[in-house]
Amino acid sequence: MHVTDSKVDSKLPHLITELPGPKAKKLVERDHHVVSPSYTRDYPLVAKVGRGATVEDVDGNIFLDFAAGIAVVATGHCHPEVVAAIQKQAGELIHMSGTDFYYPSMVELAEKLASIAPGKEPKRVYFGNSGAEAIEAAIKLVKFHTKRDKLIAFHGAFHGRTMGALSLTASRAVQRKGFGTLLSGVFHMPFPDTYRGTYGIRPEHASADCLAYLENELFRRRVDPDEVAGIFIEPIQGEGGYLPAPAEFLQGLQRICRKHGIMLVADEVQSGMGRTGKWWACDYSGIEPDIICTAKGIASGMPLSAMIARASVMNWTPGAHASTFGGNPVCIVASLATIGLLERNYIANAAQMGEFIRGLTADWTTRHKIVGEVRGKGLMIGIEIVRDQKTKERAPDLRNRLVQMAFHKGLLILGSGDTTLRFCPPLLIDEEQAEFAVRTVDACITEIERSM
Repeated sequence: MHVTDSKVDSKLPHLITELPGPKAKKLVERDHHVVSPSYTRDYPLVAKVGRGATVEDVDGNIFLDFAAGIAVVATGHCHPEVVAAIQKQAGELIHMSGTDFYYPSMVELAEKLASIAPGKEPKRVYFGNSGAEAIEAAIKLVKFHTKRDKLIAFHGAFHGRTMGALSLTASRAVQRKGFGTLLSGVFHMPFPDTYRGTYGIRPEHASADCLAYLENELFRRRVDPDEVAGIFIEPIQGEGGYLPAPAEFLQGLQRICRKHGIMLVADEVQSGMGRTGKWWACDYSGIEPDIICTAKGIASGMPLSAMIARASVMNWTPGAHASTFGGNPVCIVASLATIGLLERNYIANAAQMGEFIRGLTADWTTRHKIVGEVRGKGLMIGIEIVRDQKTKERAPDLRNRLVQMAFHKGLLILGSGDTTLRFCPPLLIDEEQAEFAVRTVDACITEIERSM
């Protein structure tokens, strides 16, 4: 069946085949023979065209995308302004390597990122290609600057899959299994879980319990703070269940870092660039990290990352760190176009639509016995799925069923952590699309509960 332009531009799903459709089945089979089996695919979506918050597959089915390419296409799929910037730049200069030469757009983007980073101190910017590369750069910078070699990260953290970033990651054992010895001198501590509590008890004391663990356990028994170069934290854990760190915890963590000369690194790869309704998730707490790492939503799908550091700490020397492709001219203009759209419209829309969705789901913990909590900021929303609300028993099988059921109803969503559904749509969604997503998940939850 031919899909017309009007259907492609539809704001809501339109399914015309069984899922997966015949063309999708054939391509998935081909994929299984030649593409790395390490990739995780939750359902057989074979994407062909993206417009705004919708995706058309190879069989002509239209889906509402509440995953946004894993929180990447902040301005929607193929935004005309971003596409125009990419096309123009591709006809002028595709590559020159900003590590060896200069070009105006790199300076312009660095100035812009420095201006929106928290804190009054001047900033400097390092460009890479991915979130993991930004984290790797931060690992090297904190060690170079402090002349220390120990690092601290958190349980549930996801900082990437390259060896240094993986050493900080503590999300799932499968991500580490089989890769041997990782970076030495990395210590992990509990993340302040305000739903289950730091030790599975007293959720209201999560922040105080974690800060006490850092000072009274980790610093007393395992690592001297004078040897710690940096503490890496996601203000909202991305793969750890969309768990926000409370403001009082982040503020306390910053105080401890400054007391001991430790660099505080905010991993805003997923939570940054307006997703939470502010430029940065850490803006909600008022902290000023020494370093912010960002990627995903920075260039609407083009491969780009940035490590933004206080100018006084980015004191490494020429040749200390670089990237041939980091800060590619085409990716940079996509980022400049993206930031312009975020400033004019989409950060405010993320805040507004986030509140709208939270309003629509406000009664879910009373209406649904398997919903433990709805949490998050802006359009970074987590829905905790549990077996029992009183015991808070995790229910990964139910969460996974919900992801599959939503796909078959035309809604693309992903899990986060062991038992959380995440809403991370493009920041341009409207109320009609938000209502559709909420109604769809609501219906899927109701169907599961009736079968229990």
